[in-house]
Amino acid sequence: MKWAMPAPGLRPIHCPDIDDGGMTMKTILITGASTGIGRATAELFFARGWNVVATMRTPKSEREDGRWLVTRLDVTDADSIAAAIKAANERFGRIDVLVNNAGYSLVGTFESMDEDRIQRQFETNVFGLMRMCRALIPQFREQGEGTLVNVASMGGRLTFPFYSVYHATKWAVDGFTESLAFELAPLGIRVKLIEPGAIKTDFYERSADFVHDRELSAYNAIVDKGMRRMGNAVNKGAEADAVADAIWKAATDGSSRLRYVIGNDAKGLLAMRRVVPDGAYRSLIAKQLLG
Repeated sequence: MKWAMPAPGLRPIHCPDIDDGGMTMKTILITGASTGIGRATAELFFARGWNVVATMRTPKSEREDGRWLVTRLDVTDADSIAAAIKAANERFGRIDVLVNNAGYSLVGTFESMDEDRIQRQFETNVFGLMRMCRALIPQFREQGEGTLVNVASMGGRLTFPFYSVYHATKWAVDGFTESLAFELAPLGIRVKLIEPGAIKTDFYERSADFVHDRELSAYNAIVDKGMRRMGNAVNKGAEADAVADAIWKAATDGSSRLRYVIGNDAKGLLAMRRVVPDGAYRSLIAKQLLG
């Protein structure tokens, strides 16, 4: 993917929701911003005049600009979270939006997964996201405003075979985010949930941990067929830019809307899940992916 560079001389955007008498430059902090959705989001907000704190486990910066800060952040490391937030506040004075994008998928047969792998999946996708929220909620509360944007998945409200633990984390994020929205709204803090379908990024190669013990031969045929068919679906997915656009809308629309669904597959499957009886829905998914 080629990244569109912003035009020189971009000026701060006007933010009518802040009563400061004029021009305001807002700041967004994004986790997992090295590639894919995180990178596309960082580029979009930067191009539209925001200060961007692009965080990643192994920092690398491709530009020198006062509005662009790359810093190390590992959501499993509380010290790195505190250091990244401190660096952001020292550079820009405040943080207005947090995008919790960092995550990966543990995929395969549940019987093949050891406890350490399962714990790592929850540590990153759930507890890491919660650490980020807990770290920034006090600042947002003191500011009297702020927006938390949690990137979940359509897989937080429906399931596919071989993603059992990944789905467990995304269902946890979905429930956590919906509940959190209730308690933070009276404080002026908006909470948003991004629910992409299949997205054409390197997530499925770079950020997937596939586990299957071939000695568990009873699974081999359905694993091979199911993973191949799901791979084909990913190739037809939406672009990362579509998710970045949804994150932009979530961060700037000023609404109390909670969910932002991205991709025709996500919209279609979630709509179907609401109206088709449970048994019929699961039979359809099994037939499409395993039959």
